[in-house]
Amino acid sequence: MTTYIMLLNWTEQGARNVRESPKRLDAAKKQLGEMGGSFKAFYLTMGECDMVAVVEAPDDAVLARFALMLSAGGSVRTRTLKAFPEFAYREIITSLG
Repeated sequence: MTTYIMLLNWTEQGARNVRESPKRLDAAKKQLGEMGGSFKAFYLTMGECDMVAVVEAPDDAVLARFALMLSAGGSVRTRTLKAFPEFAYREIITSLG
């Protein structure tokens, strides 16, 4: 499984309906699970992003589809970062020679 960091911000619609946000999170967790992925962590944050999620998905295409589905719902905008674990980081750096 590949790990991704998702940075999420409420849209105007999402902020207006913020009390429904926990239900939307539950639906998103279920949806990603049905796509073969999972949420590993979720945080409400202060600052530039409203929320941060650490998720896993079988591949980039699954995560791209999931992010598009979230955005299509109209309550959040996402930015996604592909995350390399420490061992992969070390391999990448070592491969530089």
